[in-house]
Amino acid sequence: MNSDQLQGKWKQMKGSIRERWGALTDDDVDIVNGQTSQLIGRIQERYGVAKAEAQKQVEEWMHEYSQETELERRRAS
Repeated sequence: MNSDQLQGKWKQMKGSIRERWGALTDDDVDIVNGQTSQLIGRIQERYGVAKAEAQKQVEEWMHEYSQETELERRRAS
């Protein structure tokens, strides 16, 4: 999943983001609005981690989310 896909599916992904990073507020998630760089910045801010660590977490989450939605799509077929 890339940044464009993140923006396109943002409303569906908000819940998953809140599960993964519970310290992010609803306002944080609304401000991010599907922008990867904003999500990375908010994670850095809320969790006190370096940019590289926040970016790694986001990339891992995007990969996991992609796999989960692909499995769900296949089950529904």
